[in-house]
Order: sequence, then structure tokens, then C-alpha cells
Amino acid sequence: MRRMVRETAVSVDDLVYPLFVRAGEKLKKPVASMTGCFHLSADLIADEAEEIARLGIPAVLLFGLPEKKDEKGSEAWSETGAVQEAIRRIKKRVPDLLVITDVCLCEYTSTGHCGVIENGRVANDATCELLAKMALSHAQAGADIVAPSDMMDGRIGAIREALECNGFADVAIMSYAAKFASAFYGPFRDAAESAPAFGDRKGYQMDPANGREAMREIALDIEEGADIVMVKPALSFLDIIHAARERFDCPLAAYHVSGEYMMIHAAAEKGLLDGQAAMMEVLTSIKRAGADIIITYFAKSAAPLLH
Repeated sequence: MRRMVRETAVSVDDLVYPLFVRAGEKLKKPVASMTGCFHLSADLIADEAEEIARLGIPAVLLFGLPEKKDEKGSEAWSETGAVQEAIRRIKKRVPDLLVITDVCLCEYTSTGHCGVIENGRVANDATCELLAKMALSHAQAGADIVAPSDMMDGRIGAIREALECNGFADVAIMSYAAKFASAFYGPFRDAAESAPAFGDRKGYQMDPANGREAMREIALDIEEGADIVMVKPALSFLDIIHAARERFDCPLAAYHVSGEYMMIHAAAEKGLLDGQAAMMEVLTSIKRAGADIIITYFAKSAAPLLH
């Protein structure tokens, strides 16, 4: 009876699994701050992608860790970069698996900020030019979707123009349209080695108190050419997901972030709750709020339960 009248159903088709790819060879190293997650070199990433595809998960989201960092993050658009090589290897081995790539400079800059620094501040327009170069390099390597997470103003328009002017009009853009300056990113910043060397990211990530501003940010990104919009994090912002679903008629993603993921693991390890039940309750809440796509480190654990 409960199954027959259930109003919300999470499907494996809703899930995206994030992966961390770094420079090197034959590298599979556990991420200390994130249970069950690994740093993988590009030569091993196709094995992981094959397992993900077998589970029925339709997409992966790649984050890159370069061999070298500099002030501009120039490894981000290198043809031989870890992400670019990972894209090629995944598409060769599992061509039907959707490859989404993170487009942001924070993992690549020596400052750990999401853009280039001028006079002690992130230079918005100069950063947009570099993000467009990065997105184009991912498209050239075979990415299906590029996902800018930097929160610079105007970067969706810059990326869309770069893609279309270079023959990649069919590459989609999934915009981190409403990305909040959250306390729940801690484990990820350790995993991606992307903590800011100074200051914080409140100058370009959103104030968690501002819901109406989130709607304006999403509307601007859609106007500039975003195909999918995202709210990040998910659990603290279920109201934003719901408001976006009510207002915008386009695919809506939500990122169940590292801190939200590790809270459940930490509580389960202490015997405070049933980890599997909590995982499914959380994923259901994100879908119920209105998300079409759920980016989650739980994807591999949840997929067998959803068939």
C-alpha cells in the first residue's frame, strides 16, 4: 500500500557521482576526509567509470587536481591535464556514460581562490576569460556537459560564446547558479586541495540568508545560456530548491555536498542512526523539494537499492 501511494520516488537515473582525478599514474588513494572516496589518476579512471555505468548511474562529475599550481591556474586548460585525459579515457571505454566537468580555478590556482587575484581581490572579468578557456578544453577532450562552479558574474555567457564559436554548441552548461558560502564544504576542500590561502569566498559565493537573490542569480544564468541550473548545498537549502522548481521550467540539479555526506557517515559510525535509511531519506527529501538531478557521493551506495 505504501509503495502504491508513494508521491516521490528517487531513481538511479537522477544520480550523478563525483570523482576526483589527479595527475600521476596508477594512483588510487583514499580521501582521508571523505569515506569511500578516492583520488584516481586518469589511467585508472576508466575502471571506476565502468563500475559506475554497471550500476546504472548515468553520469559522473569530474574534479581535477593538477601537478602544478600557479597564480592563473594555467593547468586548468592544458590539453594534457588530468581532467582532459580522464575525459578521453572514460569516453573511449564507456561512451554512453555522461561526462560532466567542474569548471573552476580553485583547484588550480596557488591562492586557492576561484579566480585570478588583482590588487588583493578576485578579478571577475579576467577570470571569466580563463573559465571559458577551461570549458573549451573540456569540450575538445569530449565532455558532454561543463559545470562552472566559480560564481563569477557573466561566466555562463562567456562559456556559451566560447563553445558556440568553436563548434561545440551541443555541449551543455550546468551552472552552479545558486552556490552558497556554506560551512558544509570542508571535507571537499581537503579532498580537492582547494582551501583559500587567504580570506574566504564570501565575496563571490552567496549569503546563505538570501533566498530572493538566489532566484535572481538563477534567472541571470538561464538568460545567459545555462541548460541546467544547480542549487548547492542541498539539505540546508531545500527551500531554495523548491522555490526554483516552482519558478523555473528547466532541469534543476542539487548538490548533496561533502559535509552533508560525512555527517551521515559520522553519525552512523557512532551508532546514532541507521546510515542507509538516513541516506535514502535525505535523497528523497532532495527529490521531493524539486530536484531533477542529485549530485551525491552516495550514488554508488544508493544505486543498488533503487533498481
